[in-house]
Amino acid sequence: MSQLKIIVAPDPRLKRNANPVVNVDSVVQKLMDDMLETMYMANGIGLAAPQVGILDRVIVIDIANKKGGEKPCPILMANPEIIGIADEDDTHEEGCLSFPSYFANVSRPKWIHVRYVDQKNRRQELRAEGLTAVCLQHEMDHLDGILFIDYLSSLKRNMSIRKLVKFKRKNVHA
Repeated sequence: MSQLKIIVAPDPRLKRNANPVVNVDSVVQKLMDDMLETMYMANGIGLAAPQVGILDRVIVIDIANKKGGEKPCPILMANPEIIGIADEDDTHEEGCLSFPSYFANVSRPKWIHVRYVDQKNRRQELRAEGLTAVCLQHEMDHLDGILFIDYLSSLKRNMSIRKLVKFKRKNVHA
């Protein structure tokens, strides 16, 4: 497995739409494995291919609390699509590997039903709630060029972008 470079906002590549995966072959399987490794190394719980500069509709998540002793439980998806959502929303604090050290409350549907293709090229469905639903929705948004800060007021969104510009400037010169 290889660790990939995570794109840090602001970056126009994060606002692009990803392309459907035709077939989960060995190339896509390696991408999924590399994304999972990258996510684990960054202490994240989700990662979308556009965040590593690849415009394929691929996401990986694992919400297991490894520090709390839970075993990894990764979910690897190609072409995920929401086929059902709750009428009720929940608000959770979200962060993003492309937005280091920035967190904000975002409201999303309480549960979702997702159809996708797994790492073995099989069609699957999953009904997710809680943190799994939040994480899936967050990562699926990346596939459509939507960032979690897009759900914030323009004032909060602009403040977050200014912080990230400073963060990038500081870390380029470090």
